[in-house]
Amino acid sequence: MMDEEKDLSTVFEEDGFIEEELRELKKSFAGKNAAPPREVVRHFKRLGRELAMQFLYQYEIAGSDDLTENLENFWKQAEYSGKFAEGRIFRKGRAYAEKLIAGVLEKMDHINSLLEKFSRQWDITRMPVVDKNIMRVAIYELENFPDIPAVVSIDEAIEISKEFGSERSGLFINGILNSVKGELPPGSKNPPPPRTGKGTARPRNNANSIGEKK
Repeated sequence: MMDEEKDLSTVFEEDGFIEEELRELKKSFAGKNAAPPREVVRHFKRLGRELAMQFLYQYEIAGSDDLTENLENFWKQAEYSGKFAEGRIFRKGRAYAEKLIAGVLEKMDHINSLLEKFSRQWDITRMPVVDKNIMRVAIYELENFPDIPAVVSIDEAIEISKEFGSERSGLFINGILNSVKGELPPGSKNPPPPRTGKGTARPRNNANSIGEKK
């Protein structure tokens, strides 16, 4: 998947963890040949998922163990790229991305075991790096965010793969994530509200129970 990885590196350089490259990246976007700005992401959780995937991709490629330094430089690159306008959506997207990144890294061994289990004949080391990290983010979300419907996490992963992955990424990702979804404990998604002291359930807010709690 070399083309796939090269495409993603045009957003953030694969080894862009030094000041000189950050300056060059900033100048490249300031010149007349600067890439056009990305389409505005409408919801902060979509942005957060994309940013989390991009950081995890870069972190894996760089092979560095200094998480704090890598995160700091990643956000510098995001700022210098000019692709993410500062504002409420970006701030919330960054906060959500950091929550996903921390969770994926904490549970990496478990998440990788699920990827290996459901990828059948695919060795995890041979999986496209972008696809692998899209799925890692989605699996963490599937298992740890009960208020987000499973179908939303899966659909979001597929949509992100359309932008960053290959033509075959969507089918591959959909198959593995649906297998993970099938093993979620009953009632782990959108669990019923807690009961009151009188033994009656609190009424659900229907406006919030339909669609994505993105």
